Amino acid sequence: MKRFAMLLLVTIPAMWWPVVAAKTAQGASLLWAPPSVARIIEEGVAQNKEIQSLEAQVEKFKELVPFAGALEDPRLGIAVLNLPTDSFRFDQEAMTQKQLFVSQKIPWFGKLSLRSQRQTLEASRQQALLEAKTLELARKIATTCYELGFVATSLRINERLTNMVTQMLRASETRYAAGMGLQHEVLQAQVESTKLLDEKIALERQRQTLEDRISELVNREHFAPVAAPEGLSYFDFMFDLEDLKAQSLQGNPWLRVRQAEVDQAAVDVKLAEKAYWPDMDFKLAYGQRDEDFTGRDLPDFVSTSVVINVPLWQKNRQDKKLAAAKKGRESAMKVYRGLVEALPYRVDALAGEIRNIQENYRLYADAMVLQAEQWARSSQTAYEVGKVEFDTMIHAKIRVLRFELQAQRYLYTIYQKRAALEELLGSPLQTESVGKR
Repeated sequence: MKRFAMLLLVTIPAMWWPVVAAKTAQGASLLWAPPSVARIIEEGVAQNKEIQSLEAQVEKFKELVPFAGALEDPRLGIAVLNLPTDSFRFDQEAMTQKQLFVSQKIPWFGKLSLRSQRQTLEASRQQALLEAKTLELARKIATTCYELGFVATSLRINERLTNMVTQMLRASETRYAAGMGLQHEVLQAQVESTKLLDEKIALERQRQTLEDRISELVNREHFAPVAAPEGLSYFDFMFDLEDLKAQSLQGNPWLRVRQAEVDQAAVDVKLAEKAYWPDMDFKLAYGQRDEDFTGRDLPDFVSTSVVINVPLWQKNRQDKKLAAAKKGRESAMKVYRGLVEALPYRVDALAGEIRNIQENYRLYADAMVLQAEQWARSSQTAYEVGKVEFDTMIHAKIRVLRFELQAQRYLYTIYQKRAALEELLGSPLQTESVGKR
């Protein structure tokens, strides 16, 4: 019963597609994002060359709709009939005439309507494809921006770690110089400092790569720094999985692309069936005759004719065309049904990932960071009285910030998965912030 309801949701009539397109054409309504990321998405949608090309394609196919349903241009011609070759005189034979004619080809009843319908479906398909590619671009920009935000956060924590290790290095050098410490403590602090420097260099390189990637997606003519989203709030995703599945079957633009392809294939079958019926070529001619050699005035002629094509090679033409059209419809239906069946699983997988990552984030933010801080304080106190080694103390302090960084990794991943889920749904999710960072 649920599957039947989902199938009903995806059978959106073509007449409603422009309404859906208008709703998702606004950059702000593509995906939910913080203001800094939303501005970059809006810039990308406005400037991306592939999106601009697809917009031009949509306009192109809209312009072709009237053309597809219009008659061919009439043909105007002149002719000379029954001119004797012994004299080439127009007054020698009574049947000699100079003819002016006009002809018009008229397809069999219903063909023009079907061609117009097919072109309308192609325009709808291109509109849905534009929406799908725009959502894909928005998701790519958002995901890359969140990755850039995590790298910026990593650099900030790297700086905090570097400052902390530098202070510990100075303290260990002072203790060693006073004969109260050991040389390996100094060396260990130096090693940790070098490792952090190497990490910083790698993060700077990664940040540059991500900024270049964003500039490429946005199609910026000149390089400009990208403001990384930092200090994101934790959002509690309270959603009903069945509602999300139904929403994806109703709003996913790729599903509308496949639906349009199915409808086009159905029209192709009807056109192939119409191909058995002949097109008609109507001709109207006016033949003018000169006076004959005796001076007798000869009346002019009016002629009409209708020419039709005969399906003499039906087995190799019409039959094959119809068979190919039916195979095309079968192929389009299988692709469509495959997507209908796959979408709920994709939504379920993403929703499950988000829930698991939420649990990981809360575990680190609420418990592990606090426990690591307590361990670091305890290790500091124990080291000062000589109960633990230097490496135990320094690793305890480093682990606090590493746990904070891991919590941030989970938070940014939640935002990335949210963008991917909204791409599947075709619209933003409604969530509530719980104020955590």
